[in-house]
Amino acid sequence: MEQKEIIIFIVIVSIAIAIFILAIILFVIFYRRKVMLQKSDYQKMKLSHQRALLSTQIEMQQQTMQHIGREIHDNIGQQLTLASLYTQQLAYENKAPQISESIENISNIINNSLAELRQLSKTLTDDSIAQKSIAALLQTECEKVNGFKKCQFHYNAAAKQLALSYEVKSILIRIVQEFLQNSIKHSDCKTITVALNKTDSQIELHLKDDGKGFDTKTISNGIGLNNMKKRAEIIGGIYTLESNHEGTNLTIQIPL
Repeated sequence: MEQKEIIIFIVIVSIAIAIFILAIILFVIFYRRKVMLQKSDYQKMKLSHQRALLSTQIEMQQQTMQHIGREIHDNIGQQLTLASLYTQQLAYENKAPQISESIENISNIINNSLAELRQLSKTLTDDSIAQKSIAALLQTECEKVNGFKKCQFHYNAAAKQLALSYEVKSILIRIVQEFLQNSIKHSDCKTITVALNKTDSQIELHLKDDGKGFDTKTISNGIGLNNMKKRAEIIGGIYTLESNHEGTNLTIQIPL
């Protein structure tokens, strides 16, 4: 009888130990899952905060530039116009040839400065990102760089009309500008391709050059590359960069 009781006791203790071990395992599993969920929630909150911060920064930057542009046009522009009128009046009233020539030179400088300021004011108050489609904006960027005549450009926008926010369009433009500048400055490429496509689930921006490429492992910490990656992540995009001796490929995929 005692032996039977010992066996029962051993079985009970074994079951208790097994339950205890199982409880510990379940606790560890649930704890790790909770930590992972907390990290995921933290990353989502951090990304949401970054997006909100970026949106605020872009809005403030846009308002600041428009304010400066209006001040240049309304204030400095008007003062230079008045100065130009004064010099014209002096040139008309003055009879000394040497002084007239100096006055004319001053007038030309003022007029040239006025023209440059008006162009700057127009640029600062330009709201084309908000008004134009991403396809039209990308085409404008390609035409600007194509004016350098350093390489051939191929632009293809299969997705002509996309309802994108100002922030998304602004970031995509900055990414394209960074890629184009890097390709022209460093890759010795002959051809650059920019393509914009749309599927049922996402928008795809493809950037490619046929230059000498670079080692993505050693240059991955470059400011320009990091900026492009961070910008893509802020708008929920997937950033994929590949580079070798045949050229560089960058793809940005943004879920719809």
